[in-house]
Amino acid sequence: MNDERWMEKRQSGRRNFLKTAVAGVPILVGETPSVTSLIADKPERVRLSCNLYSFNEPLMSGQMTLEQVLTFCAELGFDAVDPTAYYFPGYPALPDDSFLYDIKRKAFRLGLDISGTGVRNDFTLPDPTRRKAEIELVKKWVGFAARFGAPVLRVFSGVGKELKAGYNREEVTTWVVDALQECVEFAARQGVIIVLQNHADFIQTADQLLDVVRRVNSEWLAVNLDIGSFKIGDPYAQIASVAPHAATWQIKENLFVNGQEVVTDLPKIMQIVRESGYRGYLPIETLGKGDPKLKVPVFYEKVKKALKNYE
Repeated sequence: MNDERWMEKRQSGRRNFLKTAVAGVPILVGETPSVTSLIADKPERVRLSCNLYSFNEPLMSGQMTLEQVLTFCAELGFDAVDPTAYYFPGYPALPDDSFLYDIKRKAFRLGLDISGTGVRNDFTLPDPTRRKAEIELVKKWVGFAARFGAPVLRVFSGVGKELKAGYNREEVTTWVVDALQECVEFAARQGVIIVLQNHADFIQTADQLLDVVRRVNSEWLAVNLDIGSFKIGDPYAQIASVAPHAATWQIKENLFVNGQEVVTDLPKIMQIVRESGYRGYLPIETLGKGDPKLKVPVFYEKVKKALKNYE
């Protein structure tokens, strides 16, 4: 074997060794496992976050502060939190950076990641001036997300009431797509992913959600998969079709089967999560009446158990 062929073989073997070592798989003498098989055998890494809308009532009423909610979530065992923008003082105006950084520091010291944040917006408004204001709102909070360390910013398509005022779906969809494209281009420069949430508003089905995502066609736009907001038909089929496009989720206690609210089949949801190849955070969100300090721990344990069964 000449020197050139020997060096090529040596370098190839070294690359295989390093890939195997990084994957954490023991190497047997004489074996050269394929990288594809190693990746396929490695379980997806999925962790739990708390969407702080679960604490909406005490946060909005002042019964609990953001710092107190962060402490509660950390002590319960969450890996991360997802605080929506309107829990920061002055929304829709930006909070002082000093306050933002205090919360960021608090989360870090508690061992919590920031899995995301979000805003209220409406891209279905027929007035171009008002739509532009909504775009600027999102851009403003993209900057907030970047400073906060939130990898994703949740946005909505909009209420969509204009469909009842004589505008057709194609026309309104174009408004939404154009607005998202502008926001996504801006967010990409800040290193923040825009995630579009299905919210049973203008977007009601998986097909409508995926249509918008495909039209925008950017790696910086993904889905915030809200399992409780598909209210037409079979939600599990729709969740499964959207799951490969999800960059974050909202796992809820109940969802709607053919318009009827029922308890979420958590093992089925976790099966969909695993089969989609998702890696990242699963934020849980409890809704309705009741003390979140009692409701959140109960649902957290249910989700954790269902997730563990699919590890």
